Amino acid sequence: MSDRIELTILGNFFYNEDFTRKALPFVKTDYFTNRTERLLYEEIDKFVQHYKNLPTKETILIEFGNRKDINEDELKLVKELVNSFVNEQSDLQWLLDTTEKFCKDRAVHNAVLSGIKILDGKDKTQQPEAIPSILSDALAVSFDNHIGHDYINDAEKRFDWYHTKEKRYPFDLNFFNKITKGGVPSKTLNIALAGTGVGKSLFMCHCASNFLSQGQNVLYITLEMAEERIAERIDANLMDVTIDDLHNLPKELYDGKMSKLRSKTSGQLIIKEYPTASAHAGHFKALLNELALKKSFRPQVIFIDYLNICASSRFKGGNISSYFYIKAIAEELRGLAVEFDVPIFSATQTTRTGFVSTDIGLEDTSESFGLPATADFMFALMSNDELETLGQMKVKQLKNRYNDPGMNRAFIIGVDKAKMRLYDVENSAQNIVDSNQTKENQSMPSPEQAYDKFSDFKL
Repeated sequence: MSDRIELTILGNFFYNEDFTRKALPFVKTDYFTNRTERLLYEEIDKFVQHYKNLPTKETILIEFGNRKDINEDELKLVKELVNSFVNEQSDLQWLLDTTEKFCKDRAVHNAVLSGIKILDGKDKTQQPEAIPSILSDALAVSFDNHIGHDYINDAEKRFDWYHTKEKRYPFDLNFFNKITKGGVPSKTLNIALAGTGVGKSLFMCHCASNFLSQGQNVLYITLEMAEERIAERIDANLMDVTIDDLHNLPKELYDGKMSKLRSKTSGQLIIKEYPTASAHAGHFKALLNELALKKSFRPQVIFIDYLNICASSRFKGGNISSYFYIKAIAEELRGLAVEFDVPIFSATQTTRTGFVSTDIGLEDTSESFGLPATADFMFALMSNDELETLGQMKVKQLKNRYNDPGMNRAFIIGVDKAKMRLYDVENSAQNIVDSNQTKENQSMPSPEQAYDKFSDFKL
């Protein structure tokens, strides 16, 4: 696949009918700066408009051979370009999104140049009063022809939607599946709240390992730890080896474990490191487009470790309050999740008050109460000396758009820090039973039977 989107677009006009049908009407000749590419686009567009079908390389070259307005050198360049195209499979939605962005960028670029010509008096056909309209038309370039849901006429579509099972990404932890009704859906922002050292990164590395094991493509963005450290944790999790033992594994044994992992999953995991507070949703979007273009990699789940040390694409920090700044970051990340149709997992710190609290609420969200307002699913991870000794952690729901947060409000999960793993524990370990628990969970032992208190939580 070419690094230049223009060539990717032109190549797909030969092989991808869905893409051609949806994108060709919006692409214009003057979007191509290279004359050879512009000539080829003109011929492809003319063929599709006339024959209502995709051209072949052969038909396009025959058409060019019949033209009298190009010389031998130009014909040679066209032939080389056409013969360079191969039928490479690209994600349709990525193609459409990237082509739309290309069209918008070129339209705005051309509009600015037109405006300059008008102001300089080089364009005698238009007056300066036309510039706002020219710019407005360029900014309005969009592949979206949908103008809204027609309540009466779209009733059948709505019925089908009601009976379509929403795709979810399940956990390998029973209680997390219960409270999310089987996992998290796409286009969502899911936040873990915890203090330093409790397990934010451990939770995300475990979930990343789980989704990879399911055959999902996973992107892990880290702004805190090095790429190698994240990979180390995921190695420990998937290879069932402690981090200490991982460094002493013989090469043959390590290669054998990696070979087994490759055979068990069709998914890919990409880990990308950014310096702390240096990257925002715009950088992540550029990374996603680059991964799609150069590696044909489109993630199905994204982890960002972690939200508070991201930057905002809209604000530069400085004089802006932490409320608006953190809320802006959360909104930008959720927008990224919607745009790329993925669930995003991230984490946030507790407030200083939360560090010494025996329980965590939404009010303990560090820096910004605007974050819980934006997140779809938010939960706290808590520990104390007693739980740590038992290799366990308390999870408390804080916000849940997927289910009633009163169901299984709080529960216990197991933690194996040496292997960077989380696991389900026996029902007898559950020490909190809400009044709204399911019948299944109402049979669990009372809090007194498991623990007599939750105190001195360290966050």
